Amino acid sequence: MQLIRSFSSIPIKLSYVLIGIILFSCQEPDTAKPLYHPMGEMAGELTHNSVILQSRLSAADSLVDGGLPGARGYGQFEWSKNKDFSGSQKSPWFLTRPENDHIIKTKIKGLEPNTVYFYRLRFGHDSLTVDNGPLRQFRTLPGENSDAGVSFAVVTGMNFHRFHFGRVNDPSLAYTGPDKELGFPALATMTSLAPDFVVFTGDNVYYDTPADDSLRAKTLPEMRKKWHQQFIQPRFEELFAKVATYWEKDDHDHRYNDSDTTTNEAPSHQLGIAAFKEQVPITDPEDEDAVTYRTHRVNSFLQIWLTENRDYRSPNAMPDGPEKSIWGERQKNWLKETLLESDAKFKLLITPTPIIGPDDAYKKDNHTNPEGFSYEGMEFLTWVSENQEELQHFYIATGDRHWQYHSIHPLGVEEFSAGALVDANSRNARLPGDPESTDPEATIEQPFVLPPGENTGGFLMIKAELIDTKPALRMMSYDEKGKVLYETILQ
Repeated sequence: MQLIRSFSSIPIKLSYVLIGIILFSCQEPDTAKPLYHPMGEMAGELTHNSVILQSRLSAADSLVDGGLPGARGYGQFEWSKNKDFSGSQKSPWFLTRPENDHIIKTKIKGLEPNTVYFYRLRFGHDSLTVDNGPLRQFRTLPGENSDAGVSFAVVTGMNFHRFHFGRVNDPSLAYTGPDKELGFPALATMTSLAPDFVVFTGDNVYYDTPADDSLRAKTLPEMRKKWHQQFIQPRFEELFAKVATYWEKDDHDHRYNDSDTTTNEAPSHQLGIAAFKEQVPITDPEDEDAVTYRTHRVNSFLQIWLTENRDYRSPNAMPDGPEKSIWGERQKNWLKETLLESDAKFKLLITPTPIIGPDDAYKKDNHTNPEGFSYEGMEFLTWVSENQEELQHFYIATGDRHWQYHSIHPLGVEEFSAGALVDANSRNARLPGDPESTDPEATIEQPFVLPPGENTGGFLMIKAELIDTKPALRMMSYDEKGKVLYETILQ
C-alpha cells in the first residue's frame, strides 16, 4: 500500500507505467532466452518536427507456425543527428506486452525540419543489460518554409501468398527467382532509388488470402501472423532502415475483399481497425482517439492528404445517392475545408481506392462504381472543378487497382494508379470504352496504361522538385525491377 500511496501526486496514466516498471523489475529476468527484433524498426507518420518510431521484440528470429512469437523485455529508442550518436536523446523505457503484440511504439517530437536523423533500438531483459540494434535513419519533411526537393513512392497490393505460392488456380505465378526468400523485388528497387518516404495505400496484408476458409485470418492472433510474415522479409527491413513510411488500409487489411462496416463475418470491423493501428506506426499510441485521415505539408509547394476509406463508409449494398458515403460527413467536410485552406501550389490526395478509374463495372466498393459510391465520387470531382482557382494543381494518387495508369476525367481532374507491387498480384487493365468497365462510353482519357498482357508489378514514384526554378511534380511508373514505364511532369 505504501508503494501505491507514493504515486498519489502523479498523473494516473504515468502512475500505472511507473508501477508496472517497478513490478517488472522485481521479477527475475529470463536471460537464458535471447531477444530478437527481426522485423526491424519503422519510422512512420513523418512531419517536419516529429515521427513515430516502432519495433517489436520476439523470441525467435524466424517464423514459427506461420508467426513470430513475441518476447517480454525492455526497449527504448535512441536518436541523434550524428551517426556515432553523440548528443543523442533517448525515449523512456517500454515494457513489451502480449496485449499489443510486444510492439514498442512512441512519438518523437521537437525534431528539426529537413534533417537526417539516425536512430536505433536499445533492448534487453532489463534496463541495465542492454543491446544496441543496427543503425536506422529517416529525414524529416522540409516543411512549408523550404523549397527542398522530396521524393516518395506510392504502393499497394503486397500479396505475400501470391508472391510465394501463386494463385489457387495457377501456382506457376509464384516468384521463382533465387532471391525469393528476401521478399518482393520491387522493395529492393525502391530502396535503391532512396526515396524520402513510402506511402502504403492499403492491401498491405491479405487477411482473406489464400481463399481456403480454414486458412483465412479471422482472429487477432491470426491477423498478427499476416503482418509478421510480411515484415520479416529482409527487403522490408532494408527499406524501413532507410525510408520513413505512411500507412493507409483498404479492404484486405481491414477485414476481407470489398469489406465494409456491416455483417458479422470475422474479422469484425472493430478488430480490423484495432489490428491496423497496432501493427503500423500511424497514430500516436498516447492518443487513443486519433483518427487515421490526415494531411501533411511536405515542402513549400506540396501538401498531401491521406484518407480513411473503411472506418466510416456506408454499407456497400446501400442504393447509391447523396446519403451514401465512403468518407463519412465529418471526414468529407475536413477534406474540403483543408484543401481550400492550403496555400500549397500542388495538392495531392493519396487515396486507398480510385475516384476516376475506370474500374470493373460489377464492383460496388469504390467511387467509380455505378452501384457503389459514384454519386459521392462525381460530387467531389465536380466540387474540385468548381473550385479551380484554389485547386488548380490538385491531383489524385490511388492504390487498390492492380494495374498502373494515368487517367484524366472529363472535368479535368487527373489520377495516377500505383498498381500492385507484386507481379503475381497484377492483372490486365479495365480500359475506357470497355462495356464491362465503369466508363463504357470512353469519356476518360488515359495518357498511360499498360496494354493487356503486359501487366506487371510495380509502384508510383513522385518527385516534388524545382525545375528551372519552378515547382513541379515528376510522376513516374516503375515496374518491379526498376524499369520506368511512364513519366510525366506536372508543372
